[in-house]
Amino acid sequence: MADHRSPDQPSRAAQPFGPGHFTMASARNGAEHVIGLFGELDLANADSVEEELARVEASDATSIVLDLSGLTFIDSTGVRLILSADARSRAHADRLSLRRGPRSVQRVLEISGVEQMLPFSD
Repeated sequence: MADHRSPDQPSRAAQPFGPGHFTMASARNGAEHVIGLFGELDLANADSVEEELARVEASDATSIVLDLSGLTFIDSTGVRLILSADARSRAHADRLSLRRGPRSVQRVLEISGVEQMLPFSD
């Protein structure tokens, strides 16, 4: 089957945020460590986020920011991950804060009944 796309048009697989795609960026700036989540946070990638959170929580960062602004989707596994990270933070140094996600992500947190309980910084 012939491919009718122009040479400079990316294939669907090459597009950065197709269905099911997820990436994470983690960087420290002074005493603050920001973990940015992009794409879909779900069962398929929650373990990698948990591992990164554990690594950062074990550091001497005085502030940990979980940035949800790049998410396009979150499922119950992602909600549980955020609640667990918040509980660990409250029990140990209260270092975690969250940056709000887009409306679709915030709506899931709202429907789940947890949005008002979480430490959003914005």
